[in-house]
Amino acid sequence: MLDDEDDQSFHATRDGYSHLSDVEWDAVERMGSAMGIHAVSVMLEALNRDVQHATIAKFIQNELDAERKQQQAAAGGSMHLRRPETLKIDISKYRGVEEDSLLRWFVELDDAIRARRIDDGEMQVAFAQSNLAGRAKTWALGLKLHDPYALEVFKSRLRQTFEPPGAKFRAQTEPLKIKQGKRDVHAYAQHIRHLTSCIRADPVDQRTLVSVFMQGLADGPIKTHLFRLELDSLEQAISMAEQKD
Repeated sequence: MLDDEDDQSFHATRDGYSHLSDVEWDAVERMGSAMGIHAVSVMLEALNRDVQHATIAKFIQNELDAERKQQQAAAGGSMHLRRPETLKIDISKYRGVEEDSLLRWFVELDDAIRARRIDDGEMQVAFAQSNLAGRAKTWALGLKLHDPYALEVFKSRLRQTFEPPGAKFRAQTEPLKIKQGKRDVHAYAQHIRHLTSCIRADPVDQRTLVSVFMQGLADGPIKTHLFRLELDSLEQAISMAEQKD
C-alpha cells in the first residue's frame, strides 16, 4: 500500500488502482522508494490511465536498461556494480509567497534530485510538484502533467508565475551588502553562504566574496587578522575567521 504520511488528501492504494497489473503496482512501490510516496501519489492522481501505464512501463524499461548495463560491465571483467544507493534528502515546501526564496528552493530541489538519483524528466517534475504547498501547489495542480516537459521548463514556468520582479538582481547584489552586525561569526558565515547559494546565473567571483565577507565583519581582532592574509576563497576566509573566533 502507498499512502502519503505528510498530506492526508493523497492516498494511493492498490484498491484505488485496480486497473494496474501486479507487475505495474510493484513498480509503483519501487518508484515510491526512489522518489518519495507523496511524489508518486501526486503523479498518479494527475495522470489518466493510459499515461499511467506508459509512465510505469518507461520506469520498468529504465530499470531493465540499468540492470543490463551492469551485467555487460560484469561480463567484460569489470567489478560487480551494485545499484547506486540513494540519499533521501528532504527539502522545504515552496508556497509561492514573498518570504519564500524560489532561487533557494531550486538549489534544494536540484540537490535532492541528484541525491535520490531521479534521472527521468517526468519523475523529476513530479518530485518537484510534490514539494509545493499553498498557492504554488494549487497552480501546479492546474498543469497538464501528461504533457511531457523537462524540469528546467517546469522551473521556468514556476519562476514566471511566482518570482517577484527584480528577484534575480536582488539575489546577486544582496551578498554585497551583508554585515555581521550582532551575529557571531558562524551565524554571519552561514547567512552569506545562504545568499551566495541562491546565485546560480552569473555568480560572484571568489575574490569579491572574500572582500565582501571581510568588509562585513565587525571591527576587531578577527577582521584585522584576516586583512593580513592572502585568501583565495570564501570558505578559506570563513575557516580562518571561525578559528580566531
